[in-house]
Amino acid sequence: MEELAELSRLASYSIATGILAFGFYLWKRRREIKLWETTIVTLFSVALVLLATAVIRKPVPQTGDYLNLGDTMIMFAAMVFGPAIGAFAGGVGSAIADLALGYSSWAPVTLLVKGLEGFIIGYASRKLEGTSGMTVAAVLGGTAMVVGYFLFEYKVFGLSSAYNELQGNIVQAVTGVIVGTGLTNLVKKKFPKVWEI
Repeated sequence: MEELAELSRLASYSIATGILAFGFYLWKRRREIKLWETTIVTLFSVALVLLATAVIRKPVPQTGDYLNLGDTMIMFAAMVFGPAIGAFAGGVGSAIADLALGYSSWAPVTLLVKGLEGFIIGYASRKLEGTSGMTVAAVLGGTAMVVGYFLFEYKVFGLSSAYNELQGNIVQAVTGVIVGTGLTNLVKKKFPKVWEI
């Protein structure tokens, strides 16, 4: 498939672009944030997403994709640290996992879809209050992930393959909502002064 071959060629460039964009964002906010601490938190969040995506996974033969638990850590990072780290950890952490696992054609799409998921969750969880607000934020982000992948799979593989993967993406999103929100509640109770950028 031509689209997948082209996306595969763009994989490394898209990840590098994401890293440069986030670096520029941090540089612009250097007077408002603690750069060293923010860098450590960001790298920790990326590592969580990368490990949750790469370690527990199940291949989906119809689309050449795989199911994973990365969404739980995207939701956690976004709800705890805010939209910027949520978007970066979600997009870059997941895209690096795709690249490392041999799914390079998925990396550019993953960067956008999972980055958007993390941003939506981080942003909405700051606007909405308490556990119910975090749950709504996670549902919104999870829905963006499911819809984003469905549209891409529909365009590249057709309706049948996109539909076959829909259930797995919904399971990933629902698992992320439950585990991500629960884990965030535990961390925020234990460490109420966790900050965001």
